[in-house]
Amino acid sequence: MMRVKSQIIVAAATLTLLSACTPVEAGKTGAAGPSPSTTRSAVARAAAAAAELAALESARDARVGVYAIDTGTGKQVAYRADERFGYASTYKALAAAAVLAAPPAGGLDAPVSYTADQLVPYSPVTEQHTATGMTLRELADAAVRYSDNTAGNLLLDALGGPSGFQAALRAIGDTTTHAERVEPELNALTPGSTADTSTPRALATDLRAYVLGSALPAESREQLTTWLVGNTTGDALIRAVAPHGWRVGDKTGSADHGTRNDIAVLWRDGGKPIVMAVLTDHRAVDADTDDGLVASAARAALRGLGALGD
Repeated sequence: MMRVKSQIIVAAATLTLLSACTPVEAGKTGAAGPSPSTTRSAVARAAAAAAELAALESARDARVGVYAIDTGTGKQVAYRADERFGYASTYKALAAAAVLAAPPAGGLDAPVSYTADQLVPYSPVTEQHTATGMTLRELADAAVRYSDNTAGNLLLDALGGPSGFQAALRAIGDTTTHAERVEPELNALTPGSTADTSTPRALATDLRAYVLGSALPAESREQLTTWLVGNTTGDALIRAVAPHGWRVGDKTGSADHGTRNDIAVLWRDGGKPIVMAVLTDHRAVDADTDDGLVASAARAALRGLGALGD
């Protein structure tokens, strides 16, 4: 999507001190409010994160959107958090979650048949099983862990197409994400169009609801977490800047205009999980994707939350 002209102001990124009690994790009691010195420190970190993200945009001639939340403290880093980006393959994690939330008749382990004619580019798993088909559970694994595009389409089919996927997101409170097409067409982005777009805030909030909240029963949350942690496509993105010993579950995505995205849950010792979405794009339709940009933006967000100890 077209990069919006940057206005480098601290208000472009915010870090908000909130209670730890939220609608998706109800029943928890909030901690005492932050001291004035803690608040000043948080504001300084937010300003530093804003400056770092703006510098990344300038240096890479890119647009960067970030939303990150510490689910223990309620602190947030938001930078272009409500601007639209193509969601690309990040939708596969949410589609898999939606299938877990409302499996079709026959359940997740019933076979799903498809033909070679249904294969689309980049289908490393499904292309091996056209003769036998795969179960819906196997398709979700292929879509989330390997970003298999045909598997993604078959998940959308199970939900009733893009409109059914969008309806599932509306059911958990997402009124932002617009799902209109399937693979590979959903990766053809038109500046100004809302088709197959979302925002960093919406995607991170959806992921939080499914992985940490009440949108799925416990067994299904565990299955989704297993798929996300086992993702094979994200080593150079958010995972690359997570401190040693942290556990990361993520889903990446790429599209034209150099779109490169990652949405993730980060579990750490001594603190509640962090949920993050980093979405990036460039002006040119044929621009290269930039893994390093996503990783650098994720590092800035973690610093803004005070999660890296620096």
